[in-house]
Amino acid sequence: MFSFNKTYKLPFKYNIPNCIDFHVQTVNYFKRYLKYFKREMFILLNNQKKLEILKIIPRHTKILWINISAPSLGDSLMDLSSRVMLSDRSIDLFTDSKNANLYFDDKYFRNIYTKVGDVKKVNYDLVIIDSYSTRSMKTKIRIVPKVQYVGMFGFFNGPEVNRTLFSFHQMNNLLGYIKDECEINEISKNYISISKKDQEIVKHLIPEKYIAIVLGGEWKYKTYEKWNEVIDKIIYDDKKLNVVLIGSVNASRASKELLRNFPQCNFSNFVAKLSFNQTVEVIRHSEILLCSDGGLMHAANAVNANIVSLFARLTGEILLTNNCISHNLFDHYDVNNILVKDVLSKYYEAKNNLN
Repeated sequence: MFSFNKTYKLPFKYNIPNCIDFHVQTVNYFKRYLKYFKREMFILLNNQKKLEILKIIPRHTKILWINISAPSLGDSLMDLSSRVMLSDRSIDLFTDSKNANLYFDDKYFRNIYTKVGDVKKVNYDLVIIDSYSTRSMKTKIRIVPKVQYVGMFGFFNGPEVNRTLFSFHQMNNLLGYIKDECEINEISKNYISISKKDQEIVKHLIPEKYIAIVLGGEWKYKTYEKWNEVIDKIIYDDKKLNVVLIGSVNASRASKELLRNFPQCNFSNFVAKLSFNQTVEVIRHSEILLCSDGGLMHAANAVNANIVSLFARLTGEILLTNNCISHNLFDHYDVNNILVKDVLSKYYEAKNNLN
C-alpha cells in the first residue's frame, strides 16, 4: 500500500530541472520516511485513500482547487500556472488569504475562497489538492469529505524542482498526456490577469518610458544591497532616464535612501504604494526590470517583461522556463556576491534586446 519513492520520484514521465539527488543525499532518510508515513496514515484513517484517483476525465467539470501548502506569492503563481489547461472547466480556488488578491480578476478561476465557511455548497465533481500535507487534506475533508481528488505534488515533498514545469507536466499527466513534452514546455509559463481598473490607475501614474527596479526582499540572501551603485552607473550614461522604484514595505528605507542620494535622478517611487497586481502592471509597461528572485520576478515573467534576474542558491533553470525573457546572474550563496559590473553588463544586454 505504501510507496515511499512517491516522495522523491517525479509523478510524470518527462524530466524537468530538479535537485532530487541532492535532497535524497542530504536529508535524513528516517525524517523523510516519517513525514510520508504520517501523511499516508492520516489519509487512510480519515477514509480518503479510496477517494484518490489518478486522472481528470471529461465528466470532471466542476472543480475545487486547494492551494495552501506553499503560501509565497511566487510559489502560488508557479503551482497554479497550469490552470490554463482547464479552461473548459468551472474551477473554484481555495487559497491562502495573502494570495487571494492575485486571482480575483483571474480568467480561469470562477470563485476565490480563503475561509472554509465561505465556500458555497457546490456539487463538485473533483478536488485538485496541491499536496497531501495534513493541512491540505484537513481542508479538503472539512469542505468536501466525500468527493474524489487528484494531487499535484501529492506525496512528492522536499526536493527543489522547477515548479512551473512541474505544474504543467503533472496537469498533462492527469489529463492523460494530451500534449507531448515539447508542447508542454512551449506553453509552460506563469499567468496573471490585471483588471481594467488597475490598468487605468497605473496608466495615469507611470512615465512614458522607464526601467523598473525591485527593492527590498523577504530573505536577506536574495535582497540586493548594491542598487545605488548600479543606478549611479546607469544614470551617468543616460541622465534623462526614468527609473521607477517598486517593492513592498520592506523596501521603504532603501527607496528613501536612493531618493536622498540621487536628487538629480528622474525617480518615480511606488514602493509600498500599489497593490501587487498594480505593481505587476507597472512592470508590464517597463522597458527593463532589474530584480532578485521573488514574487514580482515570477509575476514579471507572466507579463513577458524584459528582466535582469539575480539568483542565489537556486539557479534560473530551477526558477524559470524557456518562455521567460530573462538575463540571469547567479551566486551559490548570496546575490550580494554578484558584482555591479556584471549587473551592468546584463542590463546593457537587456537594453540591446529592446532593439
